[in-house]
Amino acid sequence: MDTMKQLAVFVANRPGTLAQICETLALNKINILGISVADAMDHAVLRFVVDNAAVAVHVLGETGLLVLDSDVLAVALDNQPGRLSDVSRALGEAGVNIEYAYGGTHPSDKSGTLFLKVSDTEVARAALTRIGL
Repeated sequence: MDTMKQLAVFVANRPGTLAQICETLALNKINILGISVADAMDHAVLRFVVDNAAVAVHVLGETGLLVLDSDVLAVALDNQPGRLSDVSRALGEAGVNIEYAYGGTHPSDKSGTLFLKVSDTEVARAALTRIGL
């Protein structure tokens, strides 16, 4: 389990916007490890976990985008029924709220990564460590 920086990018909700941002990251050799897109009528919030957050903030900011960073937990999970239940229960019992989460895996993969934005990162880390993560 790692604490990583997540980037939240506020963009216009129109065709090609995501492609432009991904191209900017690719041209700067920044790899996207996780992504979430939340849309509204006229805008969207893109949440990225990348392999070089500091550079990504800089290059996206240079294009005029508003980019905010925050800590998220990157939790490697076995790809089996009940693992998300285990994580949710451990955090709930520790009094940690999951503000949002995203992640995934392919059905043939044995593990995946869950990115968690939580109310208290350190308490969450301790709770998840207690269940072997």
